[in-house]
Amino acid sequence: MAAVPPPGIYVPVPTFFVGKQAATYNAEAAPLDVDTQVAHSLYLARSGIRGLVVLGSTGEAVHVTDAERFEVLSRVRRAFEENGFPGYPILAGTATQGIEETLAQLRAARDAGAQWGMCLAPGYFAGASTQEGIIRWFTAVADRSPIPVLIYYYPGVSNNVKITPSTFVTLAAHPNIVGCKLSHGDVSAHAQIASSPAIDHDNFRTFTGLGQQLLPVVAVGGAGAIDGCAGFFPKTVVRLYELSTRTALAEEEARERRRLQFKVSSVEELVARFGTVGIKEAISRLRGFGDRDGTRLPLHGGIPGGDAEWANWKGIVDSMQQEEDRL
Repeated sequence: MAAVPPPGIYVPVPTFFVGKQAATYNAEAAPLDVDTQVAHSLYLARSGIRGLVVLGSTGEAVHVTDAERFEVLSRVRRAFEENGFPGYPILAGTATQGIEETLAQLRAARDAGAQWGMCLAPGYFAGASTQEGIIRWFTAVADRSPIPVLIYYYPGVSNNVKITPSTFVTLAAHPNIVGCKLSHGDVSAHAQIASSPAIDHDNFRTFTGLGQQLLPVVAVGGAGAIDGCAGFFPKTVVRLYELSTRTALAEEEARERRRLQFKVSSVEELVARFGTVGIKEAISRLRGFGDRDGTRLPLHGGIPGGDAEWANWKGIVDSMQQEEDRL
């Protein structure tokens, strides 16, 4: 059987670009800042994060060239190998619509050192796509992919394409499809996949893409989360996951678990509202990696409202920072 990503907390890392002070800065397409990419990746590994998704939707996969993809992936892999994290889990995102282009990116990801691919469901023709068509698309990719793949279901960036739980059951039987990331708020759908008796959950892992539902998703069999908030509060999200996996807790631990889920859910509203822009803003302000507005067009300017908007989040951000410092 194909290798399966271990359970735990993963971070969909942003792709960092050079800041305005750099001599190579280009307002239309700023060059990569791979040194910051590596520094942030190592910070997360040292903070207990189980693995990274590189070049997913948070990583602006649709804004980078294939050559840039290879550079980011290979440099991050090399940094892990050279800094005491051999074999650290890397999932390489793809966001293309065509099978051949997706396969080309998966082959390059394998060559760059990624162990898994995470393939965004094709949604350009969402209104005309059938479940059989989606099954055939992922099957064609998985049949020929040199690395195992996960299904990335994010309706918000995929034209609201529909993938039913029964489709996941069918695809989970493929020997080269080893899991899924579900980036939507339907906990019932999570349960119908993560708890399905028709799926071999040792060989197909169900991850939520939303930390605000980490506890309930783990309770119904989820393997963890691939969570943007963990990119700037890694220790807190990891602690919540650890408590969520336990079936017997002392009363103090149960209170801590409820408290952490409340705080993660609350701060995650920043991610839900501003997406990649909000994640980059938080990582820059709180952890010092990258520029606040370090995205590529059409993303521009950081969070709307700048300092005034950030001040609206001060209460929950400070509360989360207290947890992070405690841990």
